Amino acid sequence: MMIHEKFNKNNDITVFNGDCYELLKILPDSYCDLIIASPPYCMGKAYEDINDDIDTFKNQQSIIFNDLYRVLKEGGSICWQIGYHINHSEVIPLDYYVYQIFREGCKDLEIPLILRNRIIWTFGHGLNSSQRFSGRHETILWFTKGKSYDFNLDCVRIPQKYPGKRSYKGVNKGKLSGNPLGKNPSDVWDIPNVKANHVEKTLHPCQFPITLPRRLIRALTQEKGVILDPFMGVGSTGVASILENRRFIGAEIIEEYYQIAKSRIQESIDGNIRIRDDKPVNKPDVRTSVAKLPEEFKKVREGVKHEKKI
Repeated sequence: MMIHEKFNKNNDITVFNGDCYELLKILPDSYCDLIIASPPYCMGKAYEDINDDIDTFKNQQSIIFNDLYRVLKEGGSICWQIGYHINHSEVIPLDYYVYQIFREGCKDLEIPLILRNRIIWTFGHGLNSSQRFSGRHETILWFTKGKSYDFNLDCVRIPQKYPGKRSYKGVNKGKLSGNPLGKNPSDVWDIPNVKANHVEKTLHPCQFPITLPRRLIRALTQEKGVILDPFMGVGSTGVASILENRRFIGAEIIEEYYQIAKSRIQESIDGNIRIRDDKPVNKPDVRTSVAKLPEEFKKVREGVKHEKKI
């Protein structure tokens, strides 16, 4: 794999140093399998205009919507990771505006965007507040373009808290009640955010963990699929794409972040990137029988690992 700075349909990796509007205009129709983004919240962060406000945010999403829709394949997905705009202690949920803008943009289209999940990403650490409950979550809106789409649940199952639990009634009484590969991760994801001591930490103040886009990529695309991140930042989605054997296109307007992204993506190609594995924050008490992994599940999981290696 090679990193290219100018887009070509034959590229495995394209990282563009500039405004995402410019990149989107040159991408072909129906080219991308998945678009993952965490756009600026317009709150005067180091990488934002100090005069940005909620109207700036809404305008940014509206301007790029038509091109986002155009470059996405039918059956493809958009995952918009967003939080809250804080204005003089008033909390404004940005996913509310994104949903309105995306649905309004589709009102006259034959193939609409359909909201499949509103995923809550929760994390244990962040700024502490004395005037309200401290914020410990953000939101991912998952839309699909049309009614048919990829969803590979078995690729993102997580360990059950009590894998040894058995059915207590009905025809399955006495049998293990869960799936041997693990459980559906649900629409609430407990994933540590990237703070000072996180193994993935760079100088970006609002960097999201690689596990977040990696889980979405596994669930919503096939190998060699094309992943687009129009607000690439320091390249977490690019890293996740390489780790999952996908092609990647990203744009970042700030030169310093762009160079970090290129470096991290190259480390991924070389096999040297440092990441936090997608593992539970809190482990169950395995001293209880229902918390122990049954031998039947162990065999199934080992079999799946063996098949993947082949």
